[in-house]
Amino acid sequence: MNKLKTACFGLLAVFLVAGLSGCNPSDSADIAAQSAEPPLAGAKIGGSFILTNQDGGKTADSDFDGQYRLMYFGYTFCPDVCPVDLQRLMQGLRLAETADPALEQKIQPIFVTIDPERDQPEQIKQYVAAFHPRLMGLTGTAEEIADVAKKYLILYEKRQEDGASEYLMDHSRQAYLFGPEGEPIALLPYDGTPQEIADEIKRWAQ
Repeated sequence: MNKLKTACFGLLAVFLVAGLSGCNPSDSADIAAQSAEPPLAGAKIGGSFILTNQDGGKTADSDFDGQYRLMYFGYTFCPDVCPVDLQRLMQGLRLAETADPALEQKIQPIFVTIDPERDQPEQIKQYVAAFHPRLMGLTGTAEEIADVAKKYLILYEKRQEDGASEYLMDHSRQAYLFGPEGEPIALLPYDGTPQEIADEIKRWAQ
């Protein structure tokens, strides 16, 4: 899938830039931790949306003004990576909240489906409840999801065998942390340990 490979290479470049900025001797890492700009500062990621939440109502990006947003794109029929990623991310968020209870009011976790054909509100409601009590699930029309995915640099594509009724979705795997004004801050290490995720959240969510 060329589109997804392109996205992966593009986001790999973000990591490489962040990594190179930290490749200085000894105590420079401590200095960077105190003064470094967020890795995604100035990146053109994100934007406005109005989608359908797990209760069937409408939710807009502006509803989260003043809050950090932890965003992950996936789908409820995902057989492997999505539930594993979400479990780690939400475990990391719980650890961060335990260390700093104020984060419960500061951070809104959000799951956006890239499979609106199957992911209706009732399906998403049951799904997100398994990971975190505050995890909000969002769906919409095919056009609405395509629009928000484009703004958030998420590529996806249906994968269906000839003659089969079931299908899978190939998609970009990204966990974003956005700031209180919707500004992109960092990519969270969804494939890291819950503690690594918690540390990254605590680093940027002040």
